[in-house]
Amino acid sequence: MDATEKKLVNNDFKDIMLNRHSYRKFKKDVKISDEEITQILKEAISAPSACNLQSWHFVVCNTPEAKKRAREVMMPFNYPQIDTASTVIFVMGDIQSHYKYRDVWNKAAENGQITTEERDKIFKTFLPLYEKADRNFLEKDATLDGSMVAMQLLLLARAHGYEANPMSGYYFDKVVPQFGLDPERYIPITSIAIGKPDEEFTKSVRYDVSEVTDFA
Repeated sequence: MDATEKKLVNNDFKDIMLNRHSYRKFKKDVKISDEEITQILKEAISAPSACNLQSWHFVVCNTPEAKKRAREVMMPFNYPQIDTASTVIFVMGDIQSHYKYRDVWNKAAENGQITTEERDKIFKTFLPLYEKADRNFLEKDATLDGSMVAMQLLLLARAHGYEANPMSGYYFDKVVPQFGLDPERYIPITSIAIGKPDEEFTKSVRYDVSEVTDFA
């Protein structure tokens, strides 16, 4: 058992995944330290990403002042989560992540994880694809990456003994500038309220898998 695994309160994958629910009210007296949030995010960024671009960025609202700023860009039906959650994390997409692409793969080559030939092949194939891409392509790519890391973040919140609620009810054009980020680089993907639940979750009905699946 490694150091990361020892920190998990719940290591039952089936329970973590199948018993995940969205709560809209949390216990106000529960605090989550910056250190634990950092650990959760460190675990979350093991998520896959397109071409290993890791096109994500996080804004952690872990203080009353930061949560107030988060509330200012949220729609009213999400106020209960904002007002009671221990922390709120905005997941952003980074559409300029390819600018750092060489650093990632140079480090992989230096560490012996790939050969220099494999690295150079990546530089000649994937890198030009992103360097020549338009904003629409880059936004879709970053949205894919951000969505995968957000789902992982939701599950890890449960693994650490909390519950979480993903939220998209905010003013998309206001989120990035609200936190002093560059709107030419970052796009909002979702926001996640995390804490200890203070009410029962709303039970939802799921479509039968046959209604949403085609075998080609």
